[in-house]
Amino acid sequence: MTLSIFDRYGGFATIRRVVSAFYDKVLDSDVIAHHFEEVEMRRLIDHQARFVSAVTGGPASYSDDHLRRVHARLGITTEEFREMVALLEETLEDFDFELPDVQTVVAEIRRREGVIVSRL
Repeated sequence: MTLSIFDRYGGFATIRRVVSAFYDKVLDSDVIAHHFEEVEMRRLIDHQARFVSAVTGGPASYSDDHLRRVHARLGITTEEFREMVALLEETLEDFDFELPDVQTVVAEIRRREGVIVSRL
């Protein structure tokens, strides 16, 4: 039996640390930090850790409809989405995720671009 990415890297505890480090980068980004000025980061990190857990094969799920509803009012651009993906990729590499696993996670996030980006 093959272990999921989620399980191979230590489950929710590791994913939570990855997401927390990711948001440190996000908040330093000139491109996307403005989206988080009025956001309760602890709550967002918890939600995002569940989402990243889901895309790594962990015990959570988010439908595309849910993602579309949550992001629709945010006016996220393609440039901002790509910045977010690049920062996540960098963070996964910082945590020594193997390249094929990084590529899998990034592909799963990119697959959702159409439901997250709401402004061209």
